[in-house]
Amino acid sequence: MASASMLMLSSCSKLGKLGADNFNVTPTPLEAVGGQVPVTINGTFPTKYMKKKAQVTVTPVLKYEGGEAVGQSATFQGEKVEGNGTTIQYKVGGTYTMKANFAYVDPMIKSDLYARFDAKKGKKTVKIPEVKIGYGVVATSQLLSRCDITAATAPDAYQRIIAEKQEANIKFLINQAVLRASELKSVSVKDLGKILREINDNSETRALTNIEVSAYASPDGKYSFNEKLAEKRQNVSSGYLKKELKKIKMDADIDTKFTAEDWEGFKELVGKSNLQDKDVILRVLSMYKDPEERERQISNMSEVYTDIKHSILPELRRARLIVNYEIIGRSDAQIVEQFAADPSKLSVEEMIYGANKLVKDDATRQKWNEAIAKQYPSDYRALNNMAQQAISKGDMAAAQNYLKQAAQVSKNASEVNTNLALMALKGGDVAKAETYLAQGSGSNTFKEVMGNLNIAKGNYTQAASDLAGVNTNSAALAQILAKDYTSAKSTLANIKNADAITSYLQAVLAARTDDASTLASSLQRAVQQDATLATRAANDLEFAKYASVIKNIVK
Repeated sequence: MASASMLMLSSCSKLGKLGADNFNVTPTPLEAVGGQVPVTINGTFPTKYMKKKAQVTVTPVLKYEGGEAVGQSATFQGEKVEGNGTTIQYKVGGTYTMKANFAYVDPMIKSDLYARFDAKKGKKTVKIPEVKIGYGVVATSQLLSRCDITAATAPDAYQRIIAEKQEANIKFLINQAVLRASELKSVSVKDLGKILREINDNSETRALTNIEVSAYASPDGKYSFNEKLAEKRQNVSSGYLKKELKKIKMDADIDTKFTAEDWEGFKELVGKSNLQDKDVILRVLSMYKDPEERERQISNMSEVYTDIKHSILPELRRARLIVNYEIIGRSDAQIVEQFAADPSKLSVEEMIYGANKLVKDDATRQKWNEAIAKQYPSDYRALNNMAQQAISKGDMAAAQNYLKQAAQVSKNASEVNTNLALMALKGGDVAKAETYLAQGSGSNTFKEVMGNLNIAKGNYTQAASDLAGVNTNSAALAQILAKDYTSAKSTLANIKNADAITSYLQAVLAARTDDASTLASSLQRAVQQDATLATRAANDLEFAKYASVIKNIVK
């Protein structure tokens, strides 16, 4: 056999050649994973090869145009050699396993793996020719560097309509439903009247939702009496409000209700109190549902009941007056008009809302963000959003400058840290990207950047999970690398702004699923969109089975 002849010793005193058959390389071809090219080499020294005084050092070397990468060596020795190498028996030979890891560089896409030998027998150097044992690097994962990643946008908190309410409490004496002057002069009642006037006088910025009156009697005494008493308190309170509305010429309905015995209010106040045995009282409320039985059980607690009569029950003889209304902010058109006239009169939320959602072109959005940064220098969001714009345009220097300023304003802002992680990832610094992203949770593109980071780390299944539902090139790349070809096909078909990398990934997917027709059309489109992809395609082992098709496209 030819292979056997290569393994024969050239003489009984010299070491012979080793051939490719003496090595098994996994994977074949090699593959870039997480920016590295890992390889496991299983080697064999045949019988009667390793002379008893021989020593052989084996070094894996990955050669590519313009350079080579050298892996970790391993040394083997004959039986009579005193050293730290692995001993190989002369008569039986031996096997061994080596692992190497090469930092990936682009020229490695077209490369060959060699075993290089440094040998001696005794004190004499022996030449053993290096042997090609593997080839090429499938570098599909490195397409990540050609994939755009969506930068995080800091959001506004603008609400055009904000629901508000103003509440007043009117207290009554025991067994009475008379509105006392002292109660009507209270701060809460005065504030309620003030809000009603504001709503009535500012219909463009205030809108009444409804007015509520809820009246109560304390849970002591006869239920029938308390029911009538609570209703009277309701009527006098709503009557008072009607007169106030009439004074300001405001037309509004009043929703009324009364509660004969306010056990819920009683329970709440007892729970918040420092009453002795309050837990016993609350237990009684849970054990007995009948109002009269509840009252009887609690009144039997003579020591604590005195405190209840003085500190709890008076607070429950009341009416609650509630005005529910809305504060109405500027409309979209009004915000845009105000910015043009005088942006200093806009709140920061109005301005960020306008920049994020009302502006259609990048130049105008930049103008808005610059105005926000000047007017509100203690708010990081405009600086972050200018960085987001710069990233989308590929101006990484400008983005880095904006992010540096944003981080000085708020170093813990999730959007800033997500974008710093994105920048680090684009720069190839995976460790720094991971550090920043640990503080980026909550940003709108956190999961997307995390997915890209996991591609860079070689965690393809997790990356595909992170990017689920995101229709981007990197999401499709993660699915291809995770061998989820059905999802990858769907993702690629739904990318909104498909580009050359979209087409190239469709070609890779077609090659992996034996679809020669789609491969040809997709690759043709990719090369037309970006001519630099022709050189890559010519050397890409993804297309090794379709050499003739590729040749016609990239010629």
